[in-house]
Amino acid sequence: MTEKLKPSEKKAAMAKLKGWTKVRGREAIKKTFVFADFNAAFGWMSRVAMQAEKMDHHPEWDNVYKTVNVVLTTHDAGGLSALDVKLAGFMDKTAGAAGRGK
Repeated sequence: MTEKLKPSEKKAAMAKLKGWTKVRGREAIKKTFVFADFNAAFGWMSRVAMQAEKMDHHPEWDNVYKTVNVVLTTHDAGGLSALDVKLAGFMDKTAGAAGRGK
């Protein structure tokens, strides 16, 4: 089972993740990605879904047209884990400009 990050590990992870913020009232992180259009957003979500399935770690997310809102937490661990940090990094890398400054 994946373990929840220690406070010092969370702080270090958040310093590396650009644009991700803590979710109020939960031990989770969130970010909004805005793409050029629906096709770009859905294509990105498909790539992320394939990676998430490989990791057996699935995001909480919603999509409206070109905007994708993401929340990451590890339910089994009761909070933020290394899996969340890894998936957030993958999302940032594959989103390109859509993930910058959001």
